[in-house]
This record gives sequence, structure tokens and C-alpha cells, in this order.
Amino acid sequence: MKKATLITLTAILSLAIAGAAAVGYVAYDFTQVAPSKDNSEVIFEVSPGDSFAVVAKGLEQQGLVRNGYVFSIYARLVNQRSLLKRGEYGLRKDMTPKEVLAVITSGKSIAKPFTVAEGLNIYEIADLYEAQGFGRKKEFLELVRDPAFVKELLGESAPSLEGYLFPETYMITKFENVRDLIASMVRRFLAVYKEIGAESALPSWSRNQVVTLASIIEKETGAGTDRPLISSVFHNRLLKKMKLQTDPTIIYGIADMTGIVPNNIRRDDILKPSRYNTYVINALPPGPISNPGRDAMMAALKPAASKFLYFVSRNDGTTAFSESLDRHNSAVQKFQISPKAREGKSWRDLNKKPVTK
Repeated sequence: MKKATLITLTAILSLAIAGAAAVGYVAYDFTQVAPSKDNSEVIFEVSPGDSFAVVAKGLEQQGLVRNGYVFSIYARLVNQRSLLKRGEYGLRKDMTPKEVLAVITSGKSIAKPFTVAEGLNIYEIADLYEAQGFGRKKEFLELVRDPAFVKELLGESAPSLEGYLFPETYMITKFENVRDLIASMVRRFLAVYKEIGAESALPSWSRNQVVTLASIIEKETGAGTDRPLISSVFHNRLLKKMKLQTDPTIIYGIADMTGIVPNNIRRDDILKPSRYNTYVINALPPGPISNPGRDAMMAALKPAASKFLYFVSRNDGTTAFSESLDRHNSAVQKFQISPKAREGKSWRDLNKKPVTK
């Protein structure tokens, strides 16, 4: 009897060991063996709200795991199901389920570059944001003009975040919150503003005034080397209480009233009343008209020493400066009105270059 019992127990134990070995082999085979040797990358998307079961099924359908149901069980056993992160991930069919699980729970979503050039305004940045498929223009504009959000980021009230969205290349994931992107742009501005010592360079000027002037300089600049001289013209005119009379403020005034940025201005736009039009107001505009880069802010803070009161584009990207109206009118005739002069390249073309620094 004892011998029979011993034989039975031995048989049961042997079966248990064999079963455990089989389970162990299957588990090893599933978690450590890839479904294919194909090493081409597949972009797999985990959308907001996707359950793990939905994701597992999608992985199976794309040949990234052999069995979605088993993959889901495996994720539960290792306590990883709740760690699923939305995003776009680069996966391969030669990855093991263990490796696939590590990627889709890492949160390291594929990021794409979003380059904001120096001198773009909020309307142009919003257009770019939507055109590149990152989100909706309307939502972007609503946020950069939201009084509470603006105050939260700047620490003070302002009509919008115009001027404070630092021009640079930002890496954006597909489902990144637009609030996070805007906050990153403002944080970068604040860091650069501090780096260049802006708070002490012109102690009698407010931050808004510095950024406003820098935004005008940015829009008026073709060749970067001209920025300090362009700045000197505006500083000189402000000291003499002369109107700045700068065309980009006309354009921005129209955009401020209509939400549409015109490509050019007409003669009857020059004296069209707006709070930004410096042909009408005898002061700096109430706020920035674009988002300036580091060099434009430096130029606003440290203008070149000059007596220039006027400037005009030479249509080759550079600028002609004058101390008197007579000389300025001669320069306008030479570089703007003369048909030959119009064959050159406009500063507006040069001003659209992406930021590379």
C-alpha cells in the first residue's frame, strides 16, 4: 500500500514538474522569442483612452506579437498593464514581447521637430502648428490669449503671449498637450532674457517695452549685422519723440483687428487707426508684434551709437541708413522706387529663415 502510494506521488510529482517545465518553456518562448526576424520599423500608435486589450490586439494584427491575448496576460502577470502610455512608438517584428512591453510602457514617444523662426507672430505660429499636424490653430490662439494662462506663465498680465514664444526648434510628441508646448516656449524665453542680462541693461524700461522694441527690430531686419543700427534708429526717434513709422506695426495692427495677417500693405493702410500702427501713435506699440530671438533682444538693449533717424531696405537683405529726411528720400528712390532696384531680393525673404542655434 505504501509502495503504491509512493509510486502515485512520484507520478504526480513528475507530471507537475513536467507541466511546470512546459509552462516555463512556453513562457520563455513567448516573452523571449520574437515573432519574426524582420527588423524594419513599424510606427505603432497608442491612442488616448486605449485599453490594454485594444493595444494588444493591435500589436497582434500588425505582427508585433504572436498572440495579443497571451501578451495581455503576460503584462498582467508582470504588473505592467496599468503603465501603458499614449504616444507613437517605433517597434520592430524582431523585438521580443518583453522588449515591446518595455517600449509601450516607457512613455518615450516618437518626437517630431517644430521649428519656430525668428520674427513669426502668434498667428503665423498657430498656422504652422496646425499645418504640421500637431493640433488646432484655434486652440493654440485661445491659449496664448487666455488672461489666466498668460499671467500664470509671465507672472504679470499681458494681452497675449506675443513676444514671449521663443523662436527655436521644439521636439513634440503626437499627443503632447498644447499647454505644455506653449509653457516650454515661454520658459525658454524667460531663460534667455535672464541670460542676456536684460533686467539690468535698460533699468528704466519695462520687460514689455524691451520685448516690443525687439519684436519690431526682428521684423525689420534682413541681414543680422544691421540689427544694432536699426535699434539705434528707433532709440534715436524715441528720444526725439518722433513716430517710429515702421511698416510691420501696420501689418500687425490689421492682424490684431481681423485675425488675418496681410502679406502686404496698401497706401490707405498707412494711416488706418490701430493701437499698433506707429504711423498713427507716437510711441511704442502696447505690446510685441512678433516673437524675437536672442540677437534682436540684444540689439534692443544695446543699440549701436549713431545719429541715424531713417532706414530703408536695399532689397538685397541689407539696409541703407540716413541721418536726414532728404538723404532718406534719395535712398528710397534708389532702392525702392527704381525698377532696377526691385530686381533684388527682399529682406522679407531673408527674415523667414529657420532658427538654427
